[in-house]
Amino acid sequence: MEILYQDRRILLVVKPWGVVSTAEPGGMPDLIRAELGDESACVRTVHRLDQAVGGLMVFARSREAERRLSFQMAQRQFHKEYLAVVHGIPAHRGSFRDLLVRDPRRKMTLITDQPGKDVKEALLDYECLSTVDDLSLVSVQLHTGRTHQIRAQFAHHSLPLAGDRKYGLAEDDFPHIALWSHRLRFSHPETGQALDFTAPPPEIQPWTRFYR
Repeated sequence: MEILYQDRRILLVVKPWGVVSTAEPGGMPDLIRAELGDESACVRTVHRLDQAVGGLMVFARSREAERRLSFQMAQRQFHKEYLAVVHGIPAHRGSFRDLLVRDPRRKMTLITDQPGKDVKEALLDYECLSTVDDLSLVSVQLHTGRTHQIRAQFAHHSLPLAGDRKYGLAEDDFPHIALWSHRLRFSHPETGQALDFTAPPPEIQPWTRFYR
């Protein structure tokens, strides 16, 4: 884990794969406190990344900072951009708008065409940045934040993420899901200053096919 920026109200960190985002034992707040050398530090989760996904996250250092950042998210003033490597060749630019429902037994997010009590709309925009053989690097901007949204939507549209054995190909040579929280843009919860942070994906396959 790497802390990219910190002040008295927020922390910007790079979350590693395999770590939960929330305040569970061994989760990101615990790792951040260990890095700070302060077990009693206030570290509050503002948004989540799937356990299997890495990249940029912002954490609040006070309840008020958490409230203000959460308000920005609710107002869609908090912008999250992801990078993903998918199997297949998408259109240069596009949008996906689907209805999603969770299957708690299988721990999966499913696409449905039937509105219902637990059905939620999911919307994202993407841009294809590069294609190498049958893999494509795409930039994804989320407009909603549903569980497994990117993974489920791209798989549904026949563009499964590399390394995603749950939603994609059962036999996939890549060791990790090729999805990375690349950029966060938001206003500082205390000063209102516009902030823009980026973190590149790791130098492993399949990312190195596009970043050399």
